[in-house]
Amino acid sequence: MSKINFHARHNARYKAVQALYQWQLTGNSIVKINQQFLAEMKPKKVDMEYFSDLLLKTVDELDRIDEVFTPFLVDRTIQELNPIELAVIRLATFELQHCPEVPYRVVVNEAIELTKTFGAQDGYKYVNGVLDKCAVKCRPLETNHSQ
Repeated sequence: MSKINFHARHNARYKAVQALYQWQLTGNSIVKINQQFLAEMKPKKVDMEYFSDLLLKTVDELDRIDEVFTPFLVDRTIQELNPIELAVIRLATFELQHCPEVPYRVVVNEAIELTKTFGAQDGYKYVNGVLDKCAVKCRPLETNHSQ
């Protein structure tokens, strides 16, 4: 089993947020956006396979992902979310659902940091609240909230 490069994974999430944001705003082909980003990235700095999996599979699973977190948007609709916050929540929800090897606290912390980098000033607080509830739903045993 190969060792995970955590910095390269962080960079993959960083680029995936940018690519998903671009897709949300432009509606361009996600395959072309993926190819564009891969052509611009440095393989030693970014986990390129993780980037592509995260991006392409998030878009592929979009309806199911949105169904998971939408109930936790207590004060707004999905259309009212800031596009960066939406991209971060979607990517993190995908990871919570499909990447059990990544601890939920890592997923949530990475999402908070990405929102601090790209989002509105206090957007990370909202993202944190939504993802904490998603983590309980997606990973009840890991979050100690099993029924």
